[in-house]
Amino acid sequence: MNILIVDDETSLRRTLRTALETMGHLVTEARESTQALDAVGRGLYDLAFLDLRLGQAQGLDLLPEILRLAPGLSVVVITAYATIATAVEAMRRGAFDYLPKPFTPDQLRLVLERAERARRVHAQVEDLEAQVRSVVPEADLKTSEPVMQQALDLALKAAPSEATLLLRGESGTGKGVLARTIHAHSRRAAGPFVTVHCPSLSAELLESELFGHARGAFTGAVRDTVGKVAVAEGGTLLLDEVGELPSALQPKLLRLLQEKRYERVGDTQTRASDVRIVAATNRNLEADTAAGKFREDLLFRLNVIEIVVPALRERRGDVLPLARHLLRFFSRQAGKVLERFTDEAEAALLRYPWPGNLRELRNAVERGVILASGPTVGLADLPAMVGAPPQPGVEVGGRVTLEQIEAEHIRRILSGTRSIEEASSVLGIDPSTLYRKRKRYGL
Repeated sequence: MNILIVDDETSLRRTLRTALETMGHLVTEARESTQALDAVGRGLYDLAFLDLRLGQAQGLDLLPEILRLAPGLSVVVITAYATIATAVEAMRRGAFDYLPKPFTPDQLRLVLERAERARRVHAQVEDLEAQVRSVVPEADLKTSEPVMQQALDLALKAAPSEATLLLRGESGTGKGVLARTIHAHSRRAAGPFVTVHCPSLSAELLESELFGHARGAFTGAVRDTVGKVAVAEGGTLLLDEVGELPSALQPKLLRLLQEKRYERVGDTQTRASDVRIVAATNRNLEADTAAGKFREDLLFRLNVIEIVVPALRERRGDVLPLARHLLRFFSRQAGKVLERFTDEAEAALLRYPWPGNLRELRNAVERGVILASGPTVGLADLPAMVGAPPQPGVEVGGRVTLEQIEAEHIRRILSGTRSIEEASSVLGIDPSTLYRKRKRYGL
């Protein structure tokens, strides 16, 4: 590692330098604040040892300045005046570790090992983030549509607050992307962003995923497990499709919102929580409340600020810019040089109602890029339903058969869901029945 030593004692700097260089590290010395800041400003360091007292200056006062110039630098505070209070204050100001003088070579080696592990983990996280960016298109929240701009403006106004937010909108409209944007513009941006998919598990497993469980709480619980609430500590917890939350869990979520308290499954210890809740739903929660499926008091607690995310068909001016953005991304991913959509393809993209919203648009453009054989994506490269002639007569109350209504409804649900199992659940039929109906209607 490239290491900086900041200490006003010449003998200690030389001794520490000798030990570090013997271990194979590169070392730079600074005896006072100005030298230290100059070194940090000019070089890239992996680790710094900072004395708590630098003559008349205080190392704790220098620490924030060093981290301002080098935010990723791991700083180990060293001092002959070690107290719990100074250790706590050093960590509060951003120190990586704390080492009291005199320290042994083994103590020094242990600190270096911890710093090296942290450096490797940080590099791995950056690599994983780069891999994610390479397979998931970067969110594009630019819009020319007033209805979407209104939702964005409200989200950015609410982001710095601690208020619970409720994002409403159809499946695939980008509620999760908007939730991440809110987190990024909040005071909790440095904390974690954690998502819980409420429809994905049974009530028992969902409670364990949300709150954690104690060892022996149920069959297979061989160790204590923290839940997503604990993982999101200091950050934001997104409850995706909160309208699907089982009735048994609703009072526990209400308590979390009201008291910031919860218990793990099978544990009697009450734990405090510091998370900001953002909930998302595609359901009419007022109707669910009237039907007794959703608690009214929970709805009130979730709906402090409501943000309605419009469907893609309500912001048609954004369809082509979004499609072109996705075209550039998937072209790079596929290693192709695709310049644009043909005029015929763009006309179809504008005409199609996009029942699956942004998720369906993404899939359609990805398919087009894969199948395109020339420099442009044509109509034939897009999914057949996108290029099909519009059928404005297929609507509830129109002069159409029940079969036509059913076929259109199934097609829209399939476009807006991630899997056959999810579509079957929404439709209230089993997957084998859905398979037969798809075959019957040619979907």
